[in-house]
Amino acid sequence: MAKLTTHVLDTSSGMPAKNVAIKVYQCQNGNPILVKTTQTNLDGRCDEPLLSDAHLMTGSYQIEFDVEQYFNEKGVDSPFLKDVVVRFYISDASENYHVPLLISPFSYSTYRGS
Repeated sequence: MAKLTTHVLDTSSGMPAKNVAIKVYQCQNGNPILVKTTQTNLDGRCDEPLLSDAHLMTGSYQIEFDVEQYFNEKGVDSPFLKDVVVRFYISDASENYHVPLLISPFSYSTYRGS
């Protein structure tokens, strides 16, 4: 089963980022179309894949992470990052794609995980 997954780690606390709101978009002709909304659990992961099987197709995607809400809930003023949008391409829909996000109030990093 091919799937798209993510997890979010708060590098400023060294802990998983729980309750981060996530929106997944498939980009068609340059226009993002919302295909899923979810949020991270206590482990900073989603309870199910963002996309899987027939819903995972080749093409352009973006994941939007609402980090402002997350930091506000922690009592952290983050005037720099409000949301993080990661754009990426799925070239082989039979493979797994894992797109983790590492965040702090003033920076973020991502990569293609396994």
